[in-house]
Amino acid sequence: MWTTQSKNASESMPLGGGDIGVNVWVEQGNLYFYFSKSGTFDEHNTLLKLGRVKVELTPNPFKNDEDFHQELNLKDGYVAVSQNNTEVKLWVDVFSPVIHVDVKSKDALTMQASYESWRYKNRKVEGRANNANSYKWAPQGDIMTFKDSISFEDNTIQFYHKNREYTVFDVAVKQQKMESVKEEMMNPLKHLTFGGVMKGANMKSKGVYTGKYVNIDFQGYSLVSRKPSKKHRLEVYLHTVQNEDISVWKQEVQNLLTSYKPKEKESKLWWNNFWNRSFIYTKTDNKAQKDSVYQIGQNYQLFRYMLGCNAYGKYPTKFNGGLFTYDPVYIKEDHTFTPDFRNWGGGTMTQQNQRLVYFPMLKSGDFDMMVSQLDYYLTLQKNAELRSKVYWNHNGAAFTEQLENFGLPNPAEYDWKRPADYDPGLQYNAWLEYQWDTVFEFCKMMLEQKEYANIDIKKYNNFILSCLRFFDEHYQYLAKKRGRKALDGNGHLVLFPGSAVETYKMANNANSTISALKVISEKLLKLSSNDLSSEDVEYLNAFQTRIPPLNFREIDNKKVLSPAKTWERINNTEAAQLYPVYPWKLYSIGQPDLEVAQNTYKLDEDLIKFRSHVGWKQTNIMAARLGLTDEASKYTLLKMANAEPRFPTFWGPGFDWVPDHNWGGSGMIGMQEMLMQEVNGKILLFPAWPKDWDVHFKLHATQNTTVEVKLENGRVDIIKVVPENRRNDIQNLLDFTLTEKLNLN
Repeated sequence: MWTTQSKNASESMPLGGGDIGVNVWVEQGNLYFYFSKSGTFDEHNTLLKLGRVKVELTPNPFKNDEDFHQELNLKDGYVAVSQNNTEVKLWVDVFSPVIHVDVKSKDALTMQASYESWRYKNRKVEGRANNANSYKWAPQGDIMTFKDSISFEDNTIQFYHKNREYTVFDVAVKQQKMESVKEEMMNPLKHLTFGGVMKGANMKSKGVYTGKYVNIDFQGYSLVSRKPSKKHRLEVYLHTVQNEDISVWKQEVQNLLTSYKPKEKESKLWWNNFWNRSFIYTKTDNKAQKDSVYQIGQNYQLFRYMLGCNAYGKYPTKFNGGLFTYDPVYIKEDHTFTPDFRNWGGGTMTQQNQRLVYFPMLKSGDFDMMVSQLDYYLTLQKNAELRSKVYWNHNGAAFTEQLENFGLPNPAEYDWKRPADYDPGLQYNAWLEYQWDTVFEFCKMMLEQKEYANIDIKKYNNFILSCLRFFDEHYQYLAKKRGRKALDGNGHLVLFPGSAVETYKMANNANSTISALKVISEKLLKLSSNDLSSEDVEYLNAFQTRIPPLNFREIDNKKVLSPAKTWERINNTEAAQLYPVYPWKLYSIGQPDLEVAQNTYKLDEDLIKFRSHVGWKQTNIMAARLGLTDEASKYTLLKMANAEPRFPTFWGPGFDWVPDHNWGGSGMIGMQEMLMQEVNGKILLFPAWPKDWDVHFKLHATQNTTVEVKLENGRVDIIKVVPENRRNDIQNLLDFTLTEKLNLN
């Protein structure tokens, strides 16, 4: 709730629904909003915004800050701006791609609504501005953001961007020597068309004007009300299609315009149900921490709302800004680029970051929202399998860390200046070489949907098998290139060269990879044996015998987890040693040898240096998983504190951009793990939660279970458990000492 107008777009408020994101703000008496839609990638894989709208009312009710009120109503999913007996309500239809602006006033007003576009002309993309597309620091020739088509059509404004036939997909295919199978490959960019129509009730075309917002020139197309009225209605209809014939897009937009019936009540109910299925509210009487403890609960809710705005997108919510980026000059002064800018690309899905956006949806019960991310991988499977065939002539889906939305490595990360005899299947990149295993964290989500909500996961079985098969066949292939035997003396795969996350490079038997292979193969057999062929079951059982054991070492005469058996150098700052703790859960409260993992957290000098709350850092999660309450609390207070921008969960840029969605996702995961963990059929309450932080939460557990609990003044009230019989599985650890947690197993 804000009682003053905003200085600029950096002080905007998020709004959304379905697959649409809107940034709303009032500046110098005018209402503005940027709007975005999932999957609007241009020829260079920039995730383009669809435009900016400016709403002017005459006489102007928003002349100053006196009695000004702007509110995000989370419960019902809308933004309301009110002053001087006038209210503007903005909402997005969850079930159709339509943005609504409804004006009500005591007095009759004239409304002018303008569609403003900086893509009214071709724009050359130079220097760091290319970080928004797939070329990044290595553009091949001149890069141009091509202009949109914008026109008045029967007192409406029509706007669209239509990709040309030749895109960065073609460039990457040629660069990466995949041309022999190009016609078999999925290409999401060719002739992709996206845009929409803006129309108003009783409004007519007024004309075109030019202007500049901050540092970027634009052209505005205006509609104006035919006469003053106490009520006004503006609607923006959005549509995306992939077809060479533009008439297809135009006809489908017209069909939407003529058939559309607003579902305001249904959208409100969707948001009501969203909040009922999961929540975390926090407060404390500890005066020193009162505001900060309240903020972590507030910001958990606000960020989950932002995730809900792209519940049903065709593409996953991007880690580097989602649908809510704004003018980059407000993030970094020298980034005088268009509002389309975000760091680390638009169609590039950096998987170590993306996973943090989606993992919290298991315990929040947002299984319907996970489909965008998980089914996205299914669309890439064929292209990833073709890579294995073309480069190495073996089976399995080969996925890389920096992954384009057509399943190939990012061209800049692949590198253009490669030795002539370098394996074309590898990225020539010090950070990303041999990092193949990130995909397994998404396999884990696919499988755990069944554990949590009994969701049918048959469609993922072949995909998961293909990912496992890649590791099995590829590392036997590499071993045979080095020598006569495909396995080591114990019959295990030799996972070399490998990578312990993005940090320990040229690794031999990285613990992060071993943990992934072990957990995913076991879960697939456990959950899907009845849906797999006997041959697949036999293969998986044999494959498990080829997975090498985890690696350990000693620090101060204490046993700890090692990043790998050996490694050559350190390239990043990720806690690879603790991946057996999170996400793979081979060590946790209630499991054997927890002290080994705790010693790793406390004694490993690299981990001590790497600790932080910023961005994708997972210190808070690791501490929570290990039952280290003081550490988990410390890093959660830092991570989930209010962001610097006006809206509290517009964190960043951190390592990425604003709003940093993997910052928020890792914060959510950490809080969930502090409140509730599961092991061996038991539901552990408050494994790492301070006793003096009052909290009311509802979270999801496996076996279709929800748990609602309130902690107040040190007293625990288990309000509701569904199904009721799982109440018997609950164990309250609030008063447990660290020693008692160690001995729980």
